[in-house]
Amino acid sequence: MHLLLLLGLMLLSPLVTTLGHHHRRELKKKVKEHPMDTTAATSSRDFAFDLYRALASAAPGQNIFFSPLSITTALAMVSLGARSNTKTQILEALGLNLQETPEEELHRGFQQQLQELGQPRDGFQLSLGNALFMDQKLGLQEDFLSAVKTLYLADTFPTNFGDPTGAMKHINDYVAKKTQGKIVHLVKDLDPTAVAVMVNYIFFKAKWETSFSRQSTQEQDFYVNSETVVQVPMMSHEDLYYYLHDWTLSCRVVGVPYQGNATALLILPSEGKMEQVENGLNEKTLRKWLKMFRKRQLQLYFPRFSITGSYQLEKVLPNLGIRDIFSSFADLTGMTNHSSIQISEMVHKAVVEVDESGTTAAAATGMVIMFRSAQLSTPRIVFNRPFLLVIAKRDCVLFLGKFIYP
Repeated sequence: MHLLLLLGLMLLSPLVTTLGHHHRRELKKKVKEHPMDTTAATSSRDFAFDLYRALASAAPGQNIFFSPLSITTALAMVSLGARSNTKTQILEALGLNLQETPEEELHRGFQQQLQELGQPRDGFQLSLGNALFMDQKLGLQEDFLSAVKTLYLADTFPTNFGDPTGAMKHINDYVAKKTQGKIVHLVKDLDPTAVAVMVNYIFFKAKWETSFSRQSTQEQDFYVNSETVVQVPMMSHEDLYYYLHDWTLSCRVVGVPYQGNATALLILPSEGKMEQVENGLNEKTLRKWLKMFRKRQLQLYFPRFSITGSYQLEKVLPNLGIRDIFSSFADLTGMTNHSSIQISEMVHKAVVEVDESGTTAAAATGMVIMFRSAQLSTPRIVFNRPFLLVIAKRDCVLFLGKFIYP
């Protein structure tokens, strides 16, 4: 018997006319203020960047976009039912040292995170959740079911996998509803031996604190590489933004805040330094940036864009040490008495869409701060070549990606 694990994920960050398919609060804050709390970082932060490097290595020259939060949540949840080496591989990949930290702390941390991030806020929507669709013949352990419901707030649904068409409709309808229709066909096929599907979803929708004026957006050159130049709709605005120049990694970082205390970090490597920046991304680097951030007046230019990402993680995670769960060595006896189950597939899908305003109500917000005339002393930062994107809320990396080609 196989256990089919799937992740459904969606990011909508401000509504947009899609560019491609390759994949206010008040600004009268003190300059020393940071956009995010840098304390209590999750133990899986480095896993996020390790996974990014693995995905980028497997798809050179392609756009990358995924949610570390979605993937780590799903892995932590399934670890509740794992035993022996299967459990150890997952927990160690997530950065948990079992000799120093009880496993329960990891799960309590995810529970607290799910509760805090799900709190509604004006101008900001972040919906996270988990679901377990299971065939009655699987016979899940009561302790496991109780834990996923309590710690991971999971919905559970009895599902007849003997009727694969009906099971797929049940799962896909649930995911479509939770992602507001943005992911409609997460499950396209079911293995005949599938007996359960685990789903994690995340839906993010936010307004910029200060909207970009659509009248200021113009078609400009984007340098994909030395041989390829394409036209993109380049947004622009002059305002106070969080900013730093990391001379060690050879990149500039701009923090563009959303309403609701989330921030988009736009990372522009110096020419020819993308790989150097990618290799330097880790928890220590992110913490350093958050401490160094200062607000300053900038002329900011970056593209209106869209990225779609779809990944078969069972092909990538073994490179990060998570191997047994996808093989005949899998030990999921904490989930069920059956000893012959494993994860046959782990699918992760993500979409990011960015434009000038946000939601339909953001036009009013966009008029609050007028576009100022440029001053000679104001630095001009133009994201007209491949760049990286981190979307974080306080100390949590929600999404991570690379924009190479529109």
